[in-house]
Amino acid sequence: MPSGPGDVFELIRHGRARTRGDLADVTGLSRMTVAQRVDGLLAAGLIREAGADRASGGRRPTRLEFDVTHSVVLAATVDTTHSRTALTDLSGRILADRHIDVAIEHGPEKVLSAIATAGHDLLESQGLPASRVSGIGVSVPGPVDPATLRPSQPPIMPGWDAYPVAEHLHDVLPVPVLVENDANAMALGEYSTGYLDCAALCLVKVSTGIGTGIVIDGRVYQGIDGGAGDIGHVRLSGHADAVCQCGARGCLAAVASGRAVARALTDLGVPATSGRDVRDLLAHGDVHAMRLTQEAGRVIGEVVATVVCLLNPGVLLIGGALASSPLISGVRETLYPLSLPRATRHLDVRLASMGEDAGLIGMTRMVVDQVFAPSAVDAMLTA
Repeated sequence: MPSGPGDVFELIRHGRARTRGDLADVTGLSRMTVAQRVDGLLAAGLIREAGADRASGGRRPTRLEFDVTHSVVLAATVDTTHSRTALTDLSGRILADRHIDVAIEHGPEKVLSAIATAGHDLLESQGLPASRVSGIGVSVPGPVDPATLRPSQPPIMPGWDAYPVAEHLHDVLPVPVLVENDANAMALGEYSTGYLDCAALCLVKVSTGIGTGIVIDGRVYQGIDGGAGDIGHVRLSGHADAVCQCGARGCLAAVASGRAVARALTDLGVPATSGRDVRDLLAHGDVHAMRLTQEAGRVIGEVVATVVCLLNPGVLLIGGALASSPLISGVRETLYPLSLPRATRHLDVRLASMGEDAGLIGMTRMVVDQVFAPSAVDAMLTA
């Protein structure tokens, strides 16, 4: 197997080797070569010695671990009505954050400029120079072309199609910039914090729109053009009167999203305009919000049944503004009867646990995976 410094670092970072002896056993390298690799990583501040590990006898070996304080990541999540920017350490722990009340409909330049300003303010508040930032990660509520990192025909992001998000932010802070769909970022964030042993995980985000993030073997599955998991625009029969923001009729998002539930509530005389409004009503026990949210869950479950039969995931998480007991109850009501028993016998269906932090954690993970990949570490140590 490859055994350069970057590969040694990768083993330590993911906990597959915890001591110099482990590294020698896993890689087949001599102890002298392992020592040289470890010394280089220690000198670069990429790893640290973290006390003694267990030993069956004799001297206890020194434990090695990824130094998550080596640098920071600037992570941002763009939503329809607001954004959130945070500084995180390399494990995804949020050091400081700021909410930005700029709606996505105001366009990419205004939103991204606000994110950049918030990022600089956060660095200043933490007493950190810009040189400590290893990368930037931004999630957006629409498909992202994995080749260009630009939004790709996003239905609820007017003016954002093909906008150079990464280039805009790189001009402000010249570090690697990654852009990802919000459901994908949330799915990876949840995976990273609680489901590392799960070979296939899906997260359904139900907010203003509806999308699914898919993590397979620890990596986000994006599809060929970044459209994997975009179930919000699956057409439903019997709903031709429901006009979606994408312009089509009968889309799942037009029938069962937070916006759709808010519209139905307004028709009943309960004012609501977004999924966040519905969430607030659910928190206060509004019976109409609970009933309509459960009905939305039933419709979503019909579509998710196909996702489950296709991917056979071990975990299905329900997240987003509408994530609640009524919603997941509705999803379960239709998901199980419409799915093959073999596809659901080991399926764990539950509410996502990280809330709005999931996207920030997921974007940090993506940045770290790229910036500290074995080849990047090799280049860093030879620069």
